[in-house]
Amino acid sequence: MYALGTHLLVELRDCNHESLKSLEKVRNALVSAAQEAKATIVDISFHEFNPFGISGVVVIAESHLTIHTWPEYDYAAVDIFTCGDTIKPEVAASYLIQQFESKNPSIVEMKRGILSHENKKLPHKVSQASDSDSELYETIAR
Repeated sequence: MYALGTHLLVELRDCNHESLKSLEKVRNALVSAAQEAKATIVDISFHEFNPFGISGVVVIAESHLTIHTWPEYDYAAVDIFTCGDTIKPEVAASYLIQQFESKNPSIVEMKRGILSHENKKLPHKVSQASDSDSELYETIAR
């Protein structure tokens, strides 16, 4: 089954809670995970909550990596969404499991985007719409 993207929902349970409280550690881990997966980083934004917890996103040309930490529960929720063939999201997930010392991780993989009904690989980027695509867009717009 071919899709435009792969979305990993990563549950990091039983983590090192000290690392989940550190803005620097969380930011560095997510940025490094993107780099390990060979992603192209576009933007980085993180927020530290009071008294604790961190949310952040690393926007990549191929989509994004996000994290929300609950240090009081030794838990972090991570989304890794990638499009195209160049990135290996499972590399980023494995890296984060190691960095946060998760003793009980789980990963759910979802295929995202328009799935090919003909079991053909879909291009990540389309350079020009075909005539039939243009007609479809015009019909939808009416």
